[in-house]
Amino acid sequence: MSEIAEMTALELRDALRRGDLSARDAVGHYLGRIEELNPVLGSFVTVTAEQAMTAAANSDALYAAGEPVGMLNGMPLAYKDLLDVAGVPTGFGTAAFGPAVATKDSPLVATLSRAGAISLGKTQVPEFGLSCHSENDVAPPARNPMNPALSAGGSSGGEAAAVAAGMLPFGPGSDGGGSVRIPASACALIGLKPGMGTIPSDVLDGTLDAFGAPRLTVSGPLARTALDAALLMDAMVDPTRETYLDALRDGAVDALRGLRIGVSTDSPFASAYEIKLAPDAHAALNHGIRALGARGHHLEEAEIFYDAAYPETFSTVWTGGLAAAPIPAGSEAKLGTLARSFRERATHRDLMTSVAAARRLTEIASDFRTQWGRYDVVLTPAMASTPPAIGFYTSQDADTDYMRQCQYTPYTSMVNVSGLPAITVPTFTTANGLSMGVQLIGRAGSESQLLALAQQLSEM
Repeated sequence: MSEIAEMTALELRDALRRGDLSARDAVGHYLGRIEELNPVLGSFVTVTAEQAMTAAANSDALYAAGEPVGMLNGMPLAYKDLLDVAGVPTGFGTAAFGPAVATKDSPLVATLSRAGAISLGKTQVPEFGLSCHSENDVAPPARNPMNPALSAGGSSGGEAAAVAAGMLPFGPGSDGGGSVRIPASACALIGLKPGMGTIPSDVLDGTLDAFGAPRLTVSGPLARTALDAALLMDAMVDPTRETYLDALRDGAVDALRGLRIGVSTDSPFASAYEIKLAPDAHAALNHGIRALGARGHHLEEAEIFYDAAYPETFSTVWTGGLAAAPIPAGSEAKLGTLARSFRERATHRDLMTSVAAARRLTEIASDFRTQWGRYDVVLTPAMASTPPAIGFYTSQDADTDYMRQCQYTPYTSMVNVSGLPAITVPTFTTANGLSMGVQLIGRAGSESQLLALAQQLSEM
């Protein structure tokens, strides 16, 4: 069983395929890790051990009978407590209403279940997934495995902490303003935000929100290696084909040279807040620049000019959906400070303001794509500083909380607005043992290229 802890997700999947391990071995191992580590790290809010072991036995029976099995047959993973898993409560990280037992799987859960993945439970999120941490009023916060006094990031923070601590081999996250890339950066993982529409289950309701703004949230993998991220990405897109994994295995990493990479530390939030990079963020960026240059890419300072209206416009669109959140009458007082304040603003906002913000954000998104499109890839710092302490955000009023989030994550939400893919990759370990990294923003459809670049950076 000790060998399981040392395996990458890909190695584990292949061992399951060969019959070297049973699904019950794998699931039992990770459930044991959760039992040992979760009391300290707060990654899981619900553990479904009995259901997981039953599913593992079914996976083993399929394999033993020689039946066709899915790409991830017998692989343990978990889901953020924003997604429905049939028979399991979904809490959304809020005290405003009690967790409701889901009657069917969310589309992404259904896709990964068809691939043979086995859910071990639900992982911690901020209230409604709004924040770049994973703290709420209903369960212990998700803590950083490298220093449990610090945040694991968010909103996929419980998921990221579980992967980084070895409670899961990899994990599916969701990213509406950086919610895969932020915790990946905090926890020394690779985090891929695919382009809008790359994962079919993300766009079943279209690509625009109720006011006509670009939808922001997509699903993406959190993993310790680029190959692991590629494997999970394949299952999320199409469980019948290993497209991304095959590309990395077929020489794409060594063949990738000569990209024009624009380097930028400018942020669209700078018109509203002071954006200051910590020395460790500069060090991580410089390590990434040197590593990519050594692989034959051409790096240059990018000239990018961001619309000063972005902070207010993004905030209006980002919080618009809170007005329609199904909060029971009289339960608004149970919302956390940030959600309660932003819901009040969204509820009192007139329709024309929301429609105008949607139109403006669409124009800003087009401008982002045009400016970044002068380069094959745009390179930015991943985060502006190392992860803050637990309570750094939630101890503040709503506006200070939000400002601090924007200052920590000044480069992530703009990519969601653009609809383009991006990936964060660790490049530097601080003197205190924390991880810092870079973000690579690609062109539409460049997820394979971004994974190859992540592998190049991982080999530096």
